[in-house]
Amino acid sequence: MKIMLNGQEREAREGETILEMCRREGIPIPTFCYYQAFGGQGACRMCMVELREEGQEQTRLVAACTYPIKSSVEIITESERIQRLRRTIVMLLARRAPDNPLMEALARTYSSPRLTAIEVEPPNCILCGLCIHACEEMGRTAIWSMFRGIDKRIGTPYDEASEDCIGCAACARICPTQAINLEEEGSTRRIWNKTFELVACQRCGKNYTTREELEYLWERTEYGKEKLCESCRKKTLAINMKSFQQ
Repeated sequence: MKIMLNGQEREAREGETILEMCRREGIPIPTFCYYQAFGGQGACRMCMVELREEGQEQTRLVAACTYPIKSSVEIITESERIQRLRRTIVMLLARRAPDNPLMEALARTYSSPRLTAIEVEPPNCILCGLCIHACEEMGRTAIWSMFRGIDKRIGTPYDEASEDCIGCAACARICPTQAINLEEEGSTRRIWNKTFELVACQRCGKNYTTREELEYLWERTEYGKEKLCESCRKKTLAINMKSFQQ
């Protein structure tokens, strides 16, 4: 399917989102709430682009991460209108994470003025929602969004240790601003006001996951029963594949 992208004709695949097509074509579009494994949320609005459909004179703003291409359209990813929108978003979110390297870099890119910082919980949280989605993808509901407006934040129920948390740390690893506090010392991990005992890899001896996460995975899959970290698991798989091919 032929479309116009920033004044040039490009080939789009029917049904793919604007963001997917742009990344395939090497056209950068900034995002906060998008993660390839989860798909688009359309929450942060940083990926907004201008779109003109056939027969229309005016463009309209759409979220590139959620808008599927179904017909020949014209797309503009960079314009003064888009720049103003992204500048405003960065300006507001930078107040929540004033000293974060990612937000500082974006503030320079979009020439966003520095406003008075506000205290948020967790510190540096920009409310992208990726941590909540990561928890849901693990099949858990240990954290969620609470309150509204300027009081909106991510946390566990009553800010206490959640029975649903298995300490997998998927939320902390996916966070773009490293807002989630993850502490590891020796054979223990602490996250979301809860302490976990870490399990050591049977091959290299490195502590790599929590006992709760392994038990949770054992109940549902065969994954993890060999008690190998990701690196050693890949090495073992490669050795087995090589032996099988011989």
